[in-house]
Amino acid sequence: MTTELLRDFIAHAEREPSAPALRTRTEKVSYAELATMAGRAQKELNAFPAGPVAVLARKSPQAVALVLGCLAAGRPLLLPPIDLGTVALGELCARAGCVEVLAATPEDAAEHPDVVTAVIGGPDGEHPGGPEVPEPVAVAGQDTAFMLTTSGSTGTPKIVPLSAGAVARFTEWAGDAFGLGPGEVVFNYAPLNFDLCLLDVWATLRHGGCVALVDPALAANPRYVCDFFAACGVTVVQGVPMLYQLLEEGVFPGVRHVIVTGDHAPVLLRAGLPRRFPRARLHNVYGCTETNDSFWHEFDAAEAAGPAPLPIGRPLPGVVVAFGPDLAPVPPDDGGTELLVWTPFQTEGYVTPDPAAATGRFVTGPDGRRFFRTGDLVRRDAAGRLFLVGRDDFQLKVRGIRVNLEQIERVLLEHDDVLEAAVVPAVDGAETRLTAFVRGTGPGRLSGLRLRTHCAMRLPRAAIPSAIRLVEQPFPRTSTGKVDRKRIG
Repeated sequence: MTTELLRDFIAHAEREPSAPALRTRTEKVSYAELATMAGRAQKELNAFPAGPVAVLARKSPQAVALVLGCLAAGRPLLLPPIDLGTVALGELCARAGCVEVLAATPEDAAEHPDVVTAVIGGPDGEHPGGPEVPEPVAVAGQDTAFMLTTSGSTGTPKIVPLSAGAVARFTEWAGDAFGLGPGEVVFNYAPLNFDLCLLDVWATLRHGGCVALVDPALAANPRYVCDFFAACGVTVVQGVPMLYQLLEEGVFPGVRHVIVTGDHAPVLLRAGLPRRFPRARLHNVYGCTETNDSFWHEFDAAEAAGPAPLPIGRPLPGVVVAFGPDLAPVPPDDGGTELLVWTPFQTEGYVTPDPAAATGRFVTGPDGRRFFRTGDLVRRDAAGRLFLVGRDDFQLKVRGIRVNLEQIERVLLEHDDVLEAAVVPAVDGAETRLTAFVRGTGPGRLSGLRLRTHCAMRLPRAAIPSAIRLVEQPFPRTSTGKVDRKRIG
C-alpha cells in the first residue's frame, strides 16, 4: 500500500494544481508547487543509504516538502525539537537509528552544524530533474511513518513512533470531523515536531485545505499572530491556551471550529472565546502524544464562562477507556484515578534500547488491547462526565498529606485576575514547601493575601502554597507551548 496521506495529497495536486496548500507571512504555495518540491526532495533522498532519517527544521514550506518527500520515500521520519542541545539531539537521533540528519534550509543546518549531515532542497536551479510529484513507495500499515517526541517537560523526551496505518486513521477522522477540505484555511501554530501538526498540517493537506504556517520567529508577537490570522481568513484553529491569549484582541467571525488542547484553559481565557469567534463551534480536545486525540467535548458560551473546569468529553470513535490498575470500566469516586486509553491512532511503544522501558507504560487488557497509562488522574461527576484533576507524576506529600500540584494550579487559574500559575516544590530539610508563581491580568490587581484566601476556600491546608510570588513576565515555555517548570523560579 502507499500511505493514504500521500495518495490523497497527490490527487489534490493533480485535480486542483493551483489551489493553495500553504501560506506564510511572505508567500503562498500551491498544491502543484508543494508536490513538485516534495518530489524533488524524494529524489535527493534516494541517493542516501536506506534507513530512518531525522528532519531538523523550523516550520517552512521547504520543511513541509521535505517531510512529504521522506514519507514518499518510505523513510521512518524522526522530527526532533530543534531547540535541543547538540549532545541531547545527537543522542536522540542515535536512539532512533537515523542514518542521516537532514535540514530543509542552510539556516536550519546552521543551528546544529555538528549533527546535520545534509541539506535537502535549495533554489530551483540547484535541483536535479525529477518527477513532478512524489512517487510513493509501498509501505505496510504497521510500518513506522513518523517518530515524534514527548515534550520533555517532565524528563528526557521519549521517541514515539506512529505507524502509517495510525496516521491514516487519525488524518481521516480529523478531516471528516472538522471539514478540512478545499476552501478551508487551518491555522498551524505548533512546531512541526508537535503532535498537533497531525491535524493542523498533515490531515489538512490530505483533505485539500490550506495550512497557514505561523513564522516561528514571530510566534510570541501578538500583533503578528493576530494580523496573520486575519489576513489568512482562517476557518479552523487548534492550539494551546497560549495561542488564544495572543489572539485576545481580535474578532474573527469567519472561524468555524475552535479547538482548545494541551493545557487547562483558565476561565478568563475561555470566557472570551465566544466574543472573538462568534460563529465558531468550540471544542475541548484531550489526548497524549502516545495515543493522539482520545476525547473531545463541545461547549457553548455559557459553559465557557462558567467557573467549573471543562470535562474532557466523550471518547472518539473506536477509542476504549479503562481506569486504575485494575482496568475498571468506570472510575471509582475517589477524587482521582489514572486514565488508561486505547485508540486506533496510538503508538505500540517507545523507541528505546531497553525493552522494559519501551512498553512500561502500556498494559494489556483482557481483550488483548494494549492500553496506555496516561498518567493523568480523572474524576467522575454525578452525570458520569470525566474531569482532569492532575497527573500522577505531579503528586507529592506535604506534611504527610498527598497533594497534586496541577490541582493547586487549576484552583489558582480559576481566579478571575490570574493568567498563568505554576506551583514548584522545594525540599527544606525534611519538609516540602510549595511556591506558587502567578502572573495576573494587570499591576495591582492581585496580592498574595487574596490568592492565599482564594486557595484556602478551595484546597486542603497542606495544598495551600507556603509562598506566592507575583510575576509580570509570561512564563517560560517548552517548544510545544507547555510551561517549562525547570526554568521557573
